[in-house]
Amino acid sequence: MVDDIHTGGCQCGAVRFRLEGKLGDASVCHCRMCQKASGNFYLPLVSVRGAKLIWTRGERTRFQSSNHVWRGFCGNCGTPLTYEAPDGMALTIAAFDRPEGIAPTIQWGVEAKLPYVDRVPELPGEDTMADLDSTSFLADLVSYQHPDHDTETWPRKERR
Repeated sequence: MVDDIHTGGCQCGAVRFRLEGKLGDASVCHCRMCQKASGNFYLPLVSVRGAKLIWTRGERTRFQSSNHVWRGFCGNCGTPLTYEAPDGMALTIAAFDRPEGIAPTIQWGVEAKLPYVDRVPELPGEDTMADLDSTSFLADLVSYQHPDHDTETWPRKERR
């Protein structure tokens, strides 16, 4: 990313952060602990060592996944947020408001890489709304997800 101010947070908006300073190395980790912590094939992370991290709304809940590592997440919605080790902290890339500017440059934990991960880009792709038909729940879907920017208050009051 070009600037040195980065914001982000969880899906529900209960936990928000602001990062001031340069981001470190970005990576994906395939180790089994990262797979389980993210509930996914791998966990994209970016080091925030040397930058100033400010929690601007709420506090992360933490789980000690090993004798050296803590995992931070939103206790409300479960969004993974941090990887905290003795050598520094990393934030999950997709938790940033503008994750498209944070490109991983290395893969870690490749011994646990799932055998089909490298073939995912070969799968056919469709836009979300391509699944829209007259019986689809997508036709009147209302998102309660926090927007990709800071807000004065959250949650919104107009939920049904």
